[in-house]
Amino acid sequence: MSILIINIKQLLQVHDSNVTIVKGDAMKNLPIIENAYVYINHDTIIEYGKMEDYRPIEADTVIDATGKIVLPSWCDSHTHVVYAGDRTSEFVDRINGLSYAEIANKGGGILNSAKKLQDTSEDDLFEQSIKRLNELIAMGSGAVEIKTGYGLTTEAELKMLRVIKRIKQESLAKIIPTLLAAHAIPEEFKSKKQDYIKYITEELIPQAAKLNITHYVDVFCEEGYFDIKDTEAILEAGKKHNLRPKIHVNQFNILGGIALGVKHNALSVDHLEELNDDDIEALKGSDTISVALPGCSYFISIPYTPARKIIDAGLPLAIATDYNPGTAPSGNMNFVVSAACVKLKLTPEEAINAATINGAYAMGISNMYGSITRGKKANLIITKPMNHYSEIPYAFAHNPIEQVIINGQLL
Repeated sequence: MSILIINIKQLLQVHDSNVTIVKGDAMKNLPIIENAYVYINHDTIIEYGKMEDYRPIEADTVIDATGKIVLPSWCDSHTHVVYAGDRTSEFVDRINGLSYAEIANKGGGILNSAKKLQDTSEDDLFEQSIKRLNELIAMGSGAVEIKTGYGLTTEAELKMLRVIKRIKQESLAKIIPTLLAAHAIPEEFKSKKQDYIKYITEELIPQAAKLNITHYVDVFCEEGYFDIKDTEAILEAGKKHNLRPKIHVNQFNILGGIALGVKHNALSVDHLEELNDDDIEALKGSDTISVALPGCSYFISIPYTPARKIIDAGLPLAIATDYNPGTAPSGNMNFVVSAACVKLKLTPEEAINAATINGAYAMGISNMYGSITRGKKANLIITKPMNHYSEIPYAFAHNPIEQVIINGQLL
């Protein structure tokens, strides 16, 4: 299968040499070609350039993109797509004034999702989850990280990993599984948290590692969940099984999780709604990328990640949906790109960089995804006709996408 796209109004995120991350001031630059073409063969970007330099190329499918923008598909580096049911009742509780902590204390939150998931068959869980993923792909996401974390038992967490593996095998999208080993403390361990830490480190992580499905381990490092000492014990256990950290930190409180993540060479530190100067200093010179999740801030009315502080310090930033049933029940990356501009004060160029090349970096796949580069995977978005790519975040509640190409296939 070969695809030729011609007369592209603007071809975005074009790099002749492979770029795998964009930092600081460089995020303001979005390389584009006006009036362009791009040629795809099988699953790979083969050639691109200006239409004035175009010479006829044989292709199975030719798409005339007159008036349209073409860019790399979104790389969503933080989701919880595999879950059972929903938490609509908690949405109403929140409207009526209950906080995240109050909902959790009355048996809602993560514990609510865990019970539903434990009671759901593996096949049913797969069917619910693949349907959600296909919706994300239609909205432009070509690479998606999927976390476990709603199991809270070894049996249920392994079930989630198997479902993610099945999704990975059946979907054209690039799927990155992550073991969210420590998401919440089950009711039966409420008064004996250290026993649960031992259960995670000595049973869950070793058994999950045996499946050889994931290369990442995650922890919800937060007051009332897992503190710094707990988090370090879990990261150390993951390291013994070659699981690299990708951790939830600084959503509600600053505990020192960012410095801990850097110490353990975390690929990403995610949330960061709360941030101080020590956190910024810890990130400087590291290989760890910050991931902002503005959809979560929007939905549960908490502060937004101070993204300007991160970028202006010369650091890289990615943005992701945090798609989950409780605090961010939307996987629409188009909205996240818009929210990054409106609420995080990113320029359109910074937001698109954060959602493509840097999102791919936050999943460890930016050598093959996230930019228009010869030899990279052909995951592309073709927009509806528009005057300029800034219209993508500007028209925040509208769908900008006309067609999606994933793994070289036009969907």
